[in-house]
Amino acid sequence: MQKDVEINTEFITLGQLLKEEGIIGTGGQAKWFLRENTVLVNGEHDDRRGKKLYEDDVVEVPDEGSFKIIMKSGNQCI
Repeated sequence: MQKDVEINTEFITLGQLLKEEGIIGTGGQAKWFLRENTVLVNGEHDDRRGKKLYEDDVVEVPDEGSFKIIMKSGNQCI
């Protein structure tokens, strides 16, 4: 099942997403987590904690699920 993740900025980083979704406890754990797990961004492996995720990007995390980035209503970026 895919979970929608609302953002109110232009983008969120992969590390921030992992932390905000409770997959890791601190931002410092992102590097280790991404090195040890195959995380897919839009179907392609990505291990960069600073990878910018924009609206409609989909992140798949092993044993955690799939997350789709959506823009919070009223905060559309131009």
